[in-house]
Amino acid sequence: MLPADQRLTRPDSFRRAVKAGGRSGSRTLVTHLASTGTSTAPPQVGLVVSKAVGNAVVRNRVKRRLRHLARARTALLPGGSLLVVRAQPPAAAASSEELGADLDRCLERSLGADAGSGRAER
Repeated sequence: MLPADQRLTRPDSFRRAVKAGGRSGSRTLVTHLASTGTSTAPPQVGLVVSKAVGNAVVRNRVKRRLRHLARARTALLPGGSLLVVRAQPPAAAASSEELGADLDRCLERSLGADAGSGRAER
């Protein structure tokens, strides 16, 4: 479980991360990483798992896996950043290892592109 101060819950924060953040995608997920400019605040993580991924049982399983993987990677994120992880339909059949590898790859691209400006390439 993510600590309460590291959860992204407000819709306007999700919108800001998606619109202003760098985007990076893989077969199973897409990440949006935005910086708020406040380096003292902890990074916040939000998950989006739509009905296209599967029924409620499958969606909840994917959310649990992604939450666990994101929690382990919050230390890599700069302070005050907003991370939105959106699951793609293939995430339903993916193993935790595959989801973790895809999340690492997307974060690496986003963090590398975040040094400049704009969006990360797919």
